[in-house]
Order: sequence, then structure tokens, then C-alpha cells
Amino acid sequence: MSRDAAFTSFVEARRSHLLRVAFALTGDRSAAEDLLQTALVKLYVAWPRLRRHEAAEAFVRTTMVRSNIDESRRPWRREVSTDVLPEVVAQEPEREDASLLAALQQLPPMQRKVVVLRHWLDLSVDQTAKELGISSGAVKTHNHRAIAALRATCSTYEASRL
Repeated sequence: MSRDAAFTSFVEARRSHLLRVAFALTGDRSAAEDLLQTALVKLYVAWPRLRRHEAAEAFVRTTMVRSNIDESRRPWRREVSTDVLPEVVAQEPEREDASLLAALQQLPPMQRKVVVLRHWLDLSVDQTAKELGISSGAVKTHNHRAIAALRATCSTYEASRL
């Protein structure tokens, strides 16, 4: 059976079941259809690697769960429309905040993520490790190196202000 024929056969046989799973994840019919479509597109790309229908179904389920989590983390999901704009205008960060933000931008990406999660969002080492998908020891190492780099950068900034 050709790739397209096998894929079509699988989708026709399992679509209603997979749509019910997607609906259980999202709670909304149109969001479930979008989620299933996203998962099926990814399945089509991975189809040559999958040999059995059981593996294909597990792949689709896992993809739907992960895609649903990704979608819920998108910034526009947290935006709320309003008819009235706030009276207060956001102020520019103070010079010290601006210098700290500039220093953070100098850090490697993983060190920057660790500092933000650990110190700005006040997550524990274990929570940070879980969020970033790394070990607790790696979080401690990145944090140590980042703090040392920030101290060096901030001391240079303080010296230049004197």
C-alpha cells in the first residue's frame, strides 16, 4: 500500500476516536478539530518512520497533548480585550533596571532563563529544572555562572558611574 493510501486509511478508521480525544483535551469542537488537524499534519510527516497503526495512534495522542499545552502557553491566550484603556501610562524602567535588563541580555540563553525563573518568578530549583527540562544540578550550575557574570557586569557599571 502506498504511503498516502495507508495514511488515508488510518485517518478514516481512527478520525472519530481521535476527534473525541481532542475534544476531551480542549472542551471545544472547533479547537478540537484544529488540534487534530495539527497532529495529523505532524503524523503525515512522520508516517514513513511509523510501522504500525498502534504507533501512529500513540504518536497522534502525544502530539495532541503537547500541542494543546503549547497552545495554552501562547501569549495571545492571556490577552484580554477591554473597551477602556488605563489612565496610567507605563513608565520607562529606571536606569538601574535598564542596566540589569541589558546585563541579562548579555547572558547565554539558558543562563538568562534560569535567572528569570529562579529570581524574578521565584521558582525553586526543582520547579525551574522541570520547566526547562534539565537537571537540578544543571540549574544550579547555570545559576552560579549567571550570577557571577551579572556581578561582574554590574560592578563594571557601578565603577563607571563613580
